Amino acid sequence: MSTFDIPDLSLVVLVGISGSGKSSFAAQHFGPYETVSSDACRGMVSNDPNLQSATKDAFALLEFLVAIRLRAGLLTVVDATNVQPAARKALIALAREHDVLPVAVVLDVPEALCAQRNADRTDRTFGRDVLRRQQSQLQRSMRGLSKEGFRSVHVLDGVDAVASAQFVRTPLRSDRRELTGPFDVIGDIHGCLSELETLLVALGYTIQRDDSGRPVGATPPCGRTAVFVGDYVDRGPDSVGVLRLVMGMVGTGAALAVPGNHENKLVKALRGRKVTASHGLAETLEQLDAEPEEFRREVLEFCDGLVAHLVLDGGKLVVAHAGLIEKYHNRASGRVRSFALYGDTTGETDEFGLPVRYPWAQDYRGSAMVLYGHTPVPEVEWENNTACLDTGCVFGGKLTALRYPEREVVSVPAEKVWYEPVRPMGGFTRDAASLDLSDVIGPTGVETSLRGRVSIRAENAAGALEVMSRFALAPQWLHYLPPTMAPSRTSAREGYLEYPTEAFDAYRALGAPRVICEEKHMGSRVVLVVCRDGATATAKFGAPQGALGTAYTRTGRPVFDETLTGQLISSVSDAIEQAGVWDELASSWLILDCELMPWSAKAEGLIKTEYATVAAVSRADLEAEAAILASAGSRGLDVSELQGRNTVRQSNLGEFTAAYRRYVWPTDGVNGVRIAPFQILASDAGTYAERPHEWHLDVADRLVAAAPEVFATTRRIEVDLSSPESVAAAEKWWEELTAEGGEGMVVKPAANAPRGKMQPGMKVRGREYLRLIYGADYTDPDRLTALRNRNVGHKQSMALREYALGMEALDRSVRGEPLYRIHQAVFAVLALESEPVDPRL
Repeated sequence: MSTFDIPDLSLVVLVGISGSGKSSFAAQHFGPYETVSSDACRGMVSNDPNLQSATKDAFALLEFLVAIRLRAGLLTVVDATNVQPAARKALIALAREHDVLPVAVVLDVPEALCAQRNADRTDRTFGRDVLRRQQSQLQRSMRGLSKEGFRSVHVLDGVDAVASAQFVRTPLRSDRRELTGPFDVIGDIHGCLSELETLLVALGYTIQRDDSGRPVGATPPCGRTAVFVGDYVDRGPDSVGVLRLVMGMVGTGAALAVPGNHENKLVKALRGRKVTASHGLAETLEQLDAEPEEFRREVLEFCDGLVAHLVLDGGKLVVAHAGLIEKYHNRASGRVRSFALYGDTTGETDEFGLPVRYPWAQDYRGSAMVLYGHTPVPEVEWENNTACLDTGCVFGGKLTALRYPEREVVSVPAEKVWYEPVRPMGGFTRDAASLDLSDVIGPTGVETSLRGRVSIRAENAAGALEVMSRFALAPQWLHYLPPTMAPSRTSAREGYLEYPTEAFDAYRALGAPRVICEEKHMGSRVVLVVCRDGATATAKFGAPQGALGTAYTRTGRPVFDETLTGQLISSVSDAIEQAGVWDELASSWLILDCELMPWSAKAEGLIKTEYATVAAVSRADLEAEAAILASAGSRGLDVSELQGRNTVRQSNLGEFTAAYRRYVWPTDGVNGVRIAPFQILASDAGTYAERPHEWHLDVADRLVAAAPEVFATTRRIEVDLSSPESVAAAEKWWEELTAEGGEGMVVKPAANAPRGKMQPGMKVRGREYLRLIYGADYTDPDRLTALRNRNVGHKQSMALREYALGMEALDRSVRGEPLYRIHQAVFAVLALESEPVDPRL
């Protein structure tokens, strides 16, 4: 038995004359969908697998199918004679186009046996001369298959060799998906040995030294693994020392490594090839000349043996020296290696004579995190789930590592400027506070940790841009916009459009054991940004002197003018201090999701024009109608049915008027205004979506106790969805709440942190409140029946996407990402609000 290695992702080209058993061989060793057969393609295009006149179309189809499979990253086997160089050339070109390895498997079976097999088949009518010609082409081809571009050639010489062959699929060298970390990914070192030692110690590694005191390895903490992104040599003071340490760590399994462009050049120099010894290479070679021959040989083997990129943690993490676009992940070709080592350039040079590199990270949309180095930046910045870790240590910057999956950046400063940079360090990166139209306009979408990529339509982005640019606060304040909230499915209960049962059923079906029902305050949704002191407000949010925070609406508009906002935020900050929340959370700023009451504080104009005016006109109309009907009745006309209808409508109108009047009371500036906080969103210590809702409301209760003139309590009840008694008690609570004039309630998973299709919250609005939404007479049986056909699916989809975007914005803010990165997610929430949906939902 002979065993042959086949790369997991490769194009396997079977080569053999007709009758050599290629189809049977493919069926034995490969999956039923992995093989693309020329005979099958002939059948597809002509209904006859042996019709030679259909060969051209058949091979066009074959190459099309092969291309689709390779693009999808699937091993593909081509079952055709492939004895002609032109046929193989086309297949090798396909493999190169999709950056996979081409492998040839030759079935060299005696011509006489093939002739006998063909004679036994009634569907084969060609003569022996065809076989002789194929056999001659095969024999001529075998001498040069490797030169044609096949990565490996397996020749099965004779029937026994074909019968005994076994194939083992081996992962590509870049494929280390089985390694899940955690990792410490370290940026470009460039001979800065002392800084590397300092960084490793800061990361918790224990340095190992030889008898001469030289670092030769390091023991990682807590099962972690270091990952080096390349450029270990040149420019810095001790390239040999860095190599010795990195090689030692890789040798013991304490580290993984990919090569940089400087190692690639070093390999060429050590092999005696002609290279220009610039950018520190001359000094590295001089240092190596002082080392024993055995060490130089080890360096050569190490650097030459490094794979250009690594795919780790089930494909969630990719490490490459210069980065890597998505279609090159876990692929193998010269251009993949070149991109990983050098990146891509525009062909231009900048004012310093250096190549202008193509900003691939701006266009990256992959799900895998990509960590890289190569081009120095002053600070690590996230861009579309990628980050450059080369912070220019050798140029006097710092040496940086990123802890994965924590995303924590750890840096140590350079001891000195070891090598003067050609391009100034400050000119490497975009201003963190700058915003650009391209960040939010166009079919880019936003990558989120909760829902992957959320796409934004260009027309929606344009509308949101106008709203934000004309009406919103200064961008530095807007680190979050709250999502829309969807109602539950329409109730089938008599007389009701919404009822708690449907919300409870929805959460139970999605596996939530408990929910919390929170009183839904009738007010205006408001986000509060509050800082403990002015220095924090300036440092985090770029606030003007004296400002401690702000308050804004769901669309980013300020709630009050600057003076009233300052009074409100000062009162809120004092209450947070008095309640001990600043110290408890070890934070100096907070973002809170709240309701501001009364409704009239922000919606007085809306109430007058959209509700009070409608009620007044309707009242006058119904009273006039009642007078006319009374007059008609006095003349003996039967108008009792019309009078009954008029009476019902007047009663409905009274309920409509009472509904909006409940949410109106006088205020003077911020006096009389109440804030009902229901969730602490984020602070400099982190985000709080993982904490149960009861924790958030307990903190809110403490704020109410500290400043009852500022804050209002949110009543709530927790529900065990497996208990009919608990569910019934919650339904009764809702009925009592709405009978008192309450808007309704919001049902949320008690544990918070919703995933998948679980809504962060579903609103269940009261029967009388819904008159404001659907009209005074919506409870008429005919109207209610028509309204039951409403579709809440789109609204629920919007709520899930907007929630993911909101959480993404907060995560980016807490991580300290640039403002434009935060605003991509914030802006997308506003853009989604432009999607067409029934505004009454």
